[in-house]
Amino acid sequence: MKNYLFTSLLILSSTFLSFKADNPKRIVFFGDSITQAGIGKSGYITKMTEMLAAKGLSTQYELIGAGIGGNKIYDLYLRHEEDVIAKKPNIVIIYIGINDVWHKTSSRTGTDADKFERFYNALIKRIQKAGSQVVICTPTVIGEKYDATNENDGDLNFFSGMIRKIAADNACPLIDLRKEFLAYETKYNIENKASGILTTDRVHLNEVGNQFLADTMWNVIKDLK
Repeated sequence: MKNYLFTSLLILSSTFLSFKADNPKRIVFFGDSITQAGIGKSGYITKMTEMLAAKGLSTQYELIGAGIGGNKIYDLYLRHEEDVIAKKPNIVIIYIGINDVWHKTSSRTGTDADKFERFYNALIKRIQKAGSQVVICTPTVIGEKYDATNENDGDLNFFSGMIRKIAADNACPLIDLRKEFLAYETKYNIENKASGILTTDRVHLNEVGNQFLADTMWNVIKDLK
């Protein structure tokens, strides 16, 4: 009887472990060029994949990048069915807003705040209705000066506040990248440089920035049920 019970427990244990390995939590990272580069050699999705391997968690997660350079919120809305819902993710991390703000001054093609809010709310509801948990992020930086003198700081802070409200209204976990990046810049950007601390060009991340982004995101993702 004891041998039979022990054998049964081994079978159940093996079955459970196999189930976990064969059914990883699928996460789609949905965004712009920063996410598109996230699957590169030093990108933040690659960094997170390496972190998971180091923690022995590789079989528990499947990370998928769905970023396209230049995208704004309405671009994500237009392609969410094919690039997100069709992949049947458990979790969708939406990281957007940089171009919606940046392009206002760089090419006069940014997104008005009211349209940004409407598209964002509609996108969240579509993805939630499909059965995925949605996590949203505030934008990071357009210029790394920590003293609020970057040209787009005012709009970035305004849009970040709007995203925090959208998260609360839709019961979405929030990854407050804006807050975390500003805290990092205040601590480490001693010379108040416009770039070179976390970014290569004031916006796109260098290797340190990608690692910091991966760490910051993981701190929220690890606690998701």
